Amino acid sequence: MNKVDRTRIIVASAVASAIFTAFSARLVHIHITKHEEYSRIAADKHSKRQIIRAKRGMILDRNGEILAANLPVRTIFADASHITNPQELATLAASRLSLDAAELAEKFASGKKYIVLKRQVPEQLTLDLFEEMQSRRLRGLYSEKDSIRTYPNGSMLGHVIGFLNHERKGIQGIERTFDAELTGTDGYRYIERDRTGREIVPYRGLEEEPENGQNIRLTIDMHLQAILEEELDATYKELRPETVTAILVDPHTGGILAMGSRPTFDPNNPGEAKPEQMKNRAIIDMVEPGSTFKIVVAAGALNEGTVDEKTSIFCENGRFVYAGRTLRDHHGYAQMSVRDILVKSSNIGSAKMALMMGADKYYEYVRRFGFGERLGIELPGEIAGLVHPPSRWDKLTITRMPMGHAVAVTPLQIAMSMSVIANGGKLMSPRIVQSLESPQGREKTMKAPLVIRNVVPEKTARFVGNALSAVTQPGGTATYARVTGFNVAGKTGTAQKVSPNGGYAAGKYVVSFSGFMPAEDPRFVCLVIVDDAKVASNLNYGGTLAAPVFSRIAEKTARYMNLTPTLPAIPLLDSPLAKIENATQKTH
Repeated sequence: MNKVDRTRIIVASAVASAIFTAFSARLVHIHITKHEEYSRIAADKHSKRQIIRAKRGMILDRNGEILAANLPVRTIFADASHITNPQELATLAASRLSLDAAELAEKFASGKKYIVLKRQVPEQLTLDLFEEMQSRRLRGLYSEKDSIRTYPNGSMLGHVIGFLNHERKGIQGIERTFDAELTGTDGYRYIERDRTGREIVPYRGLEEEPENGQNIRLTIDMHLQAILEEELDATYKELRPETVTAILVDPHTGGILAMGSRPTFDPNNPGEAKPEQMKNRAIIDMVEPGSTFKIVVAAGALNEGTVDEKTSIFCENGRFVYAGRTLRDHHGYAQMSVRDILVKSSNIGSAKMALMMGADKYYEYVRRFGFGERLGIELPGEIAGLVHPPSRWDKLTITRMPMGHAVAVTPLQIAMSMSVIANGGKLMSPRIVQSLESPQGREKTMKAPLVIRNVVPEKTARFVGNALSAVTQPGGTATYARVTGFNVAGKTGTAQKVSPNGGYAAGKYVVSFSGFMPAEDPRFVCLVIVDDAKVASNLNYGGTLAAPVFSRIAEKTARYMNLTPTLPAIPLLDSPLAKIENATQKTH
């Protein structure tokens, strides 16, 4: 063989080897590298991709009681290519699923392979339908697992929990804030059926297991929530206010133990609720706080050294003319100590302390107590309220703001400001989520208490707290807030209601009581706000309407917490409203 022939053979062999190598590489690429991709394409053409829905995480209270869960249901669908007797199947399905037989027959005639007939079908109803289909030798209907969100406690805690829309997205409350964590990630699998509709074999290699959502454990205690809501219902019924709101909080951690307002709604049927029923008023309502705001000026003036425990302030015998306007006290007082200004709720004494501090320093303490800012609770919609800086004040503002006017705050801010006094001077971030937990409960992400800032030293907080204890004793403004066997500290608030058209609404008041118990070792802070109660004007005060509600909530809370009474048992006074109700019942 000559050199030329040998060269030709070598070249031909090399070309053939290159071709076979390329084909082999292509086969390896298709069978190994692209195996999953092409298998998926084949599966898409000859089978159905079935979604395996992730289970939405549950919402629990601090003790593990279920607040939001998932009820198993089925989605019924048809594969028209498997239906042999469309008319009989349509009649059966229509009777079982409460659908129109004629419309079903029309859908069955389309020949489509995936026709959703009805969602959220109870599992027992689905079982009964398929058993009857089998007995009649009908085929072509199938089901997929699904679930619906259910709230076993109905309207209780509805504003906090929230609900889901038709797309399974969280609306309001915890359902919205933690929608991503609760939702999880859906899985899938491919299935193939024979001509009779029976499943042949799932493509196991193409399965993706769902990743279920995390559970959310709240700081809420449902036993305390039940106490709170019972009193909310009673107050809403008896006083017929526009709204009533109550909050129970642990002052040392900022954990919300109970929260509610009226009117309310049932998250199981959100479509039936009116817009005003769905508002979580604890975090989105703005009110003038009235005299509960006086703790700010007292604590600030004491901490700055503007006044001390022995300072005496002349309260003008009940009439103080400033900037051409007269500020009045409910009773006329002459010289008063800081303690007595709080106990007797003197507007003039509070205004004079603010004047002694100066506008800028007083404003600083208003902000240090948390007013004018969002406090960071894990609920959607929290507002900051409205606190204007001194540059926007008029001449009267510095005398009106200390008594809780010329400022707009949220109920949550009032409760957390009272917690500053109860816990020794710290502004805590309110929290309503205790932990995020894996579906199996093995992994937990705890949410630790957070101190926003140190507002005043413990000594100052203790002095104000002692004065607030006297508020509930004979001679104070909140004797109806007392709880037998316990020392109660707190402050009343009564503010004329702001009119939407400007100015104040005649004869309408927002009244409140914010307090803590036991005063010497606070275990909880409780706020009650009653907006525009339908009672006589001489009864429309925080001390006569909101304080008795606090007393009932606090008494039941102490019993549940197994708190030990430290004072002798003494009979409590009936509120003026209770006396009127009792007299009315006797005449009938």
